[in-house]
Parts: sequence; C-alpha cells; structure tokens
Amino acid sequence: MNSLRQIIESSPSARQLGFAGNLLNEDPQPLAPAPWDWSSVGSVLVIRLRSIGDSVLMTPSLFALRRFLPHAKIHVLLEDWVAPLFEGSKLIDRVIAIPRHRNSARARIARELHRAHYDVVYNLHGGTTATFLTRATGASHRVGFRHYQYARLHNHVAPAALEIWQRPTLHSVEQQLALIGWTGVPVTDRPATQLTVTERAAASVAAKLSAKGVGQQEPFALIHPAAALQTKQWATDNFARVAEEVSARGLRPVAIVSSNERQLLDSLIKESSAKITGIDDLTLPEVTALASRASLFVGNDSGIAHIAAAAGAPCVVVFGSSNVAHWRPWTTNANEVVREEMPCQPCHGYFCAEFEKPECILRVPVERVVGAIDRILKTDNDVPSEPLNFA
Repeated sequence: MNSLRQIIESSPSARQLGFAGNLLNEDPQPLAPAPWDWSSVGSVLVIRLRSIGDSVLMTPSLFALRRFLPHAKIHVLLEDWVAPLFEGSKLIDRVIAIPRHRNSARARIARELHRAHYDVVYNLHGGTTATFLTRATGASHRVGFRHYQYARLHNHVAPAALEIWQRPTLHSVEQQLALIGWTGVPVTDRPATQLTVTERAAASVAAKLSAKGVGQQEPFALIHPAAALQTKQWATDNFARVAEEVSARGLRPVAIVSSNERQLLDSLIKESSAKITGIDDLTLPEVTALASRASLFVGNDSGIAHIAAAAGAPCVVVFGSSNVAHWRPWTTNANEVVREEMPCQPCHGYFCAEFEKPECILRVPVERVVGAIDRILKTDNDVPSEPLNFA
C-alpha cells in the first residue's frame, strides 16, 4: 500500500508545486549518512555566485543548515550586486560580497576566506571561480558535485542530485538541497524560499508609495514587465491589459523596473488605460519589502518573481523558454505558472533558434493570465486551489 506521502506526492498539485514545504508535518530527514562528525563543526561557508534567482533559491538550503546548526557561524559568498538581498537575514551570520569582474579583489577574498578557517564549505555553484575559492579556503570539508569541472579540488564529491533524490526531475532548490542533504543535514521537507524584510526597507517603501499616492492599507498588484532575455519577455501591451484587469478587480497596479528600464515602464503606462504607479529606483531589499505588501505579483520568469515568491506574495508568472519544472516559484503560497507549451521548450533562452521571434512567450494569451489571476485572488489556502497551469 502506498504511504500517505506517496499519495500526496503523486497528486498533480503537489507534484507541480515540487512539494515545497513540509505538507505532512513529518520530521525532515537527511539524504545520506553524515560523512563527518557534525558536533565538531562551528563554521560553514556556502558559495553561490551568479544571479538574483539563484541566490533566492539557495535560501531553503540556508534554512536547513541554520535549523541543523543553530549555534554555528554560517556565512555566504555572493556577487556584490546580489548581496543586499540578504540584509537582515537570520539564516546567516555574514555575507561576503565578491566583485563580478575584478581579479585583484578575488585574490584578496581568497586570502580572507583562508584566514577564516571554515570547517565546512559547500560549493553550490560549480563554476571555475567558485571552485577555486572553495579550494582556497583550505576547509576540512569541501563539498561539491562530481560533475563539476574541477571536482578533484573538493574532498567530498557528491553524486548527481537526481541520483541523490532518486527522482527523474528536480527543481533548482532541490538540486541545491541535494548537496546539503548528502552530508547528513535534514532536508526532505524541502523548505520554501524566504527573504527578510528589514525595517529600513519597509519604511523606505512606505515613503515611496505614499509619495505616489498609494495609501498604507491600499491593496495593490505588483507588476514586473521586464526580463533579462527576449525569450522571457511577455509583450508590454499584454502587461498593460493585465494592469487594467487588476485595476478592475480593486487592486492598484504598481509596476517596477530597474533604472535602465525606464523606457519600458513609460511604454507600459502609456499603453494602459489603468492608473499605473511606476517605480524604477528600488534596491533589492526594497523590492522584497514591496513584494511582501502586495496582494498579487504578476511578471515574467525572473529573479524578481523569485523575490516576490520568497516575500510571500501570491504569484502569477509568465514563462517562455525556461524549464518550468526547474525554475517555477518555490513557495507554499498561492501561485500559478502560465505558458504556451511548444515542442522546442525548454531551451537555452539566449535567442530563439526555431522562429524569427520567441513564439513561446509571445503566444501566451492575456486571457489565460487573467484566468490565473482570478484563481489566485480567490485562493485563501497556502497552495493553489487548482494545479499549476502548464497547458
């Protein structure tokens, strides 16, 4: 007879959600026996370079480590432009920021890491820089996957995450949890992503909203119309229609972009009949604070979408080229993914190799996104009332 866990995991909603969160309230378990004596470990470094989304999706691993090692020092190494995401986080004790393109600074940080005498270092990135910094620490236990290019520089080499979990597909969160769980840390509850809202960021966001006429208690929908790649960029006029639809449902549309995306924001405001509040000067902590206040988030598959999910906003995310199973929001809050299924998905996403334009994202109709919005707004539970929309 199947166990209750097997029954729940086989259901569409749980499977599509990735079973984020401990739905059965079972005690989390490790994925393998501990390869060392954890009682002697007092300091841990986690290395995760690259993007906003990658960093947000690391937070379940940090949560698992903090829960397992409440008194240890836990540090993370991030790229400097992403590091502000972790301001005020109780999951870690220190953020070490590394410049993206300055070799001299990287040499300095390598020396600093070596002087820190970490007991355990996890390389959650696997790239050349991350791996050589892992080795530079000289830590007693340096952990990485065997498929890393310089895997030999680690003294604990894990099998592939799919092999560890014994599952055919994995989310990015599960891939990172695999390395942590392989060393004896309980991770099987697969925690949700989480970010901290600082008092300073919350006050700053409140002031910026007030200056634009948004009241403290006024409900709003947070819209993020930008994306790093064309294959992830839903049409601006579609977001303009979405702004009209959420406005008709009693939510003020608040659209955010970065300062160099102001032209996109101007186009959105011009093309919509709704009164859109536009903001283009938020820091990452302020984005987190703003998302935590939102009644709804609607946007492209991006790092901002992962921030919104981690901040607790109900989410509707439009997908194009990306692998939905690997990159969907990782949250127990209400969320839906909307995409147009095509045989060429997923792809690398840097350009469309099949069509003149990236049809995967351009063909997603407004009506289906609005339908997802309506379902999310009607949902009072922690998980979507219907399975995530993969059709």
